[in-house]
Amino acid sequence: MNVLLSERPIGIQKIAVQVLITIFVTVIFLGEGLCFWGKTESAVVSAPIYGTDLQIQNENGYKSSVKEVREKLWKISLARRYGNVHKYFVKDGVVHIRMTKYLGGNPIRLNIVEINPSVNPDVKITPLVAGDKLAKKATVVSMSRKNSAFVAINGSYFKPQTGVPLGILMIDKKILTGPIYDRVALGITDDGFKMARVSLNAKLNYLGRELKVNNINQPRTLCTDVLIYTPEWGNISPATPKYGIQIAVSDGKIISKSLSPVAIPQNGFVISAPQSKVKDFLAEEQTKTKIMNKISSPQITLDVKTNPDWDDVNHIIGGGPFLVKDGNIYVDYIEEKFKPIAGRNPRTAIGYTKEGNFIMVTIDGREQKSVGAGLFELAKIMKSFECLYAMNLDGGGSSTMQVNGQVVNTPSVKGGIAVSNSLALVEVPSVADTVIASVEK
Repeated sequence: MNVLLSERPIGIQKIAVQVLITIFVTVIFLGEGLCFWGKTESAVVSAPIYGTDLQIQNENGYKSSVKEVREKLWKISLARRYGNVHKYFVKDGVVHIRMTKYLGGNPIRLNIVEINPSVNPDVKITPLVAGDKLAKKATVVSMSRKNSAFVAINGSYFKPQTGVPLGILMIDKKILTGPIYDRVALGITDDGFKMARVSLNAKLNYLGRELKVNNINQPRTLCTDVLIYTPEWGNISPATPKYGIQIAVSDGKIISKSLSPVAIPQNGFVISAPQSKVKDFLAEEQTKTKIMNKISSPQITLDVKTNPDWDDVNHIIGGGPFLVKDGNIYVDYIEEKFKPIAGRNPRTAIGYTKEGNFIMVTIDGREQKSVGAGLFELAKIMKSFECLYAMNLDGGGSSTMQVNGQVVNTPSVKGGIAVSNSLALVEVPSVADTVIASVEK
């Protein structure tokens, strides 16, 4: 296609472009599912940059026409999902909607942001943390300002006293905290989303021996667990369990052992575990023999994966419970140990449609003008928004949504309370768009 456009006369180029657009529109209307994030757009992004102004103009004209078609289709789906309400388009491919619904005659105020990545692939969805250490808190607006996020909601549950996330959190393929109770989590890939209950599949390796790791940077629940603490936890590891030991590992080498908390190496981690498990794993006398005979510099390595295996996932944010699964209402609050929060409360929820659009929702609560939503009520709302998958995030006093730096819902504390993390939208121009812009200049 690119050769034809670059070598034929201008008139034929225009005809060729119109024919391609007509075919593309027909295909979209026959199967709207082709508009998935990253499916059709990849051909445009990866197209070669032409060497003349005319060629660039043709390429930009084609991309502009495709974008217009996608926007029109999207607006049709927005009207179907949300009805005849005012829609504020924050950026291309991002819309903010305010609406009021009634639950048994009681009003609830909703703020909704929907993202269509096929209209604007430069908008990225990413978790943000309050600071360089996990034991920190900040408001959603503060985190957004620090990271140039134009939309954000509060994220996962956290320990109120410290701010440490309770549940899995991974940013840029680095797991900061492990999951608890195998709760549901959202995985964000280069071209879409995944949602499932996630468990940790981690182990330590040393001279051919393995030691199962129960969690990473999470508070201890059992004295028999093997826990890992990385520099993101803080400067010092937490208290040692009964009959336990702490081992500091830097660059794969043991640098200290103690029955008390130890400093966490910047290039390593601390193993906090029962002495009986660590003794079998290290087997020091056996290790010395192997070192003398075969190995000059053995190292302890940490292998961390998730179950399911999400190797293609860039970011993970945990929450729970499930609200919608495979297009059906599915609220597993008992299995995920959420029974105390099942009643009406302020809510934050996320989900995605079969077309690959992402939806963020907050519901105000605990007031006469907005009573909040129960988990099953919230699930029905997310299903009515055509979510294929949806899940609950931290709610109550944490529920906050900001758009362009302004809090648009009504949190219990003005401006929103300080929280551990958030889920945000940032705009990152693609390499291809950056090159085209530089050529046009």
